[in-house]
Amino acid sequence: METQHTSRGAVLVAATLTSFMAPFMISAVNIALPAIQAEFSISAVLLSWIATSYLLATAVFLVPIARIADIHGRKKVLLCGIFIFTVATTATAFAPSVHLILLFRVLQGIGGSMTMTTGIAIISSVFPVSERGKAIGITVAAVYIGLSAGPFVAGYLVSLFGWRSVFLVNAPIGTLAFFLALKMIRGEWADARGERLDIVGSLLYGLALIILMYGLSILPDPLGIALSCAGVIGFALFIWQETRTPFPVFEVSLFRQNRTFMFSSLAALINYAATFAVAFFLSLYLQYIKGMTPQGAGLILVCQPVMQALFSPLAGRLSDRIEPALIASVGMGMTALGLILLIFIHAGTTNISIIGILLLLGIGFALFSSPNMNAIMSSVAPKYYGLASGTVATMRLLGQMFSMAVATVIFSILIGDAPITPSTYDLFLKSLNLAFKVFSTLCVIGIYFSSARGTMWKQTDGDRRPSDVTVQK
Repeated sequence: METQHTSRGAVLVAATLTSFMAPFMISAVNIALPAIQAEFSISAVLLSWIATSYLLATAVFLVPIARIADIHGRKKVLLCGIFIFTVATTATAFAPSVHLILLFRVLQGIGGSMTMTTGIAIISSVFPVSERGKAIGITVAAVYIGLSAGPFVAGYLVSLFGWRSVFLVNAPIGTLAFFLALKMIRGEWADARGERLDIVGSLLYGLALIILMYGLSILPDPLGIALSCAGVIGFALFIWQETRTPFPVFEVSLFRQNRTFMFSSLAALINYAATFAVAFFLSLYLQYIKGMTPQGAGLILVCQPVMQALFSPLAGRLSDRIEPALIASVGMGMTALGLILLIFIHAGTTNISIIGILLLLGIGFALFSSPNMNAIMSSVAPKYYGLASGTVATMRLLGQMFSMAVATVIFSILIGDAPITPSTYDLFLKSLNLAFKVFSTLCVIGIYFSSARGTMWKQTDGDRRPSDVTVQK
């Protein structure tokens, strides 16, 4: 509950800035990866874990953090997250080894989970349904501005000052975000105050996720198969635990009884699984195969998130007036088309062709993301805003981790432990083509879930109004 009057504009400004930070770092790190590999002489598989470790840590903590925010206050959790993320990111700049980089990336992920799950929840608490899509669209645009600025800024920083400067630049951004959130958000929201955190469920969830993702990363090794199966069993135990505890860390009924919530969440999972590793692969492709500098690669990769940033507010506003499922499904279809085109890239593919595909992907993803988020947040009662926001972020992170797991598995099978060098360029291109075939197939499947989620709007006396699809417990 809001404890005192809070300006919607102030909340939007603070949430927008915090939404910028983590995506900026994610996209910037992709540009820095070849420089990190050059300094520490690590394999392609270990290199992929620099990206995956952050995603895994974020996903492990998202579900319990969302519940803690609902119980103890979303503003408190947001401030803690900004602080942890900023400190860990700055420390990464001084890491003397890959193992310390991985440790600090995990801490970054924990802080990132706190900011991801609270920003959208606070916005949903203060904006009415009729204006929520617009506010969410602005926040999502900030995410894509971060993704846009990351490759561009990192390209210059890596070229001029080395990869460590990419992490140092986040310190002033995080400091500013912390003090703005502290001063500008003048309320607190804890709609589940007095309830308990399901510690057993939280541990089951985290352990199952870690086992599953590590198992996927070492496939096709027999141990990888065994661990992947164990992770699936762990998730089954987690769901069983959540159905029998009076205060679940994850409200399973949202999936059982709310078709809009379930299908929208699955659509988000599939969309991110199909798209996240695109930047990872193309960053390596442009720098290794095309021989571009980090700066040049960043300028090309920035095309996709720029389109996302430009079109996300428009898509959010449209979803306040037009059925979100329709807009999101069109976006998913455009994304699938872009991924299919990427299957055919080779060493001689022109930069203009790559840019054109990235522009298409950016528009498609913008049309999907904001309306899909609006549909999810509008389909639940206020008590579940934190949980719903955390679920969306979890789907996003699970999708991103699965996307990187696909990259890791394909690298393991086709390249092995060898670094990416001229002698393995042909194998790298085969890895690239195979990955985009997998991602295209996933995205086509995602179109079904996006279009079959049901309608958020109903017709009443000539007006279009949100339908009553909330789950009450």
